[in-house]
Amino acid sequence: MQTNGFFDEIGETIGEAIRVVVEFLLGIFTNFFGAFGDFIDGLTRSLGINDSFFSIAVLVIGLLILWGGLRAFLRGSLLGGIVRTVLGLFILSWLMM
Repeated sequence: MQTNGFFDEIGETIGEAIRVVVEFLLGIFTNFFGAFGDFIDGLTRSLGINDSFFSIAVLVIGLLILWGGLRAFLRGSLLGGIVRTVLGLFILSWLMM
C-alpha cells in the first residue's frame, strides 16, 4: 500500500477550502434570493397583481411615471405634472384591476 503523498494532501486541502467557499456563497445567495422572492410575493399579494415579470415591470414603469409627475409639480410645471400623474395613476389602476 502506498501512503498519500505530499501533493495529494495539498490537493485535498485546496479542494476542501474551495468547497467551504462555495457552500458559504451558496448559503448567502440562497437566503438573499429567498428573501427577495418573499418580498415580491408579499408586494404582489398586497397589490392584488400577478407575480410575473411583466406585472412587476409595469408596476415599476407606473411608479416612475408617477415620480416624474411629482418632480414636475415640484419644478412648477403644472400641466406636465397633471399629465404624468394622471398617466401614472391610469397605468397603476389598470394593473391593479
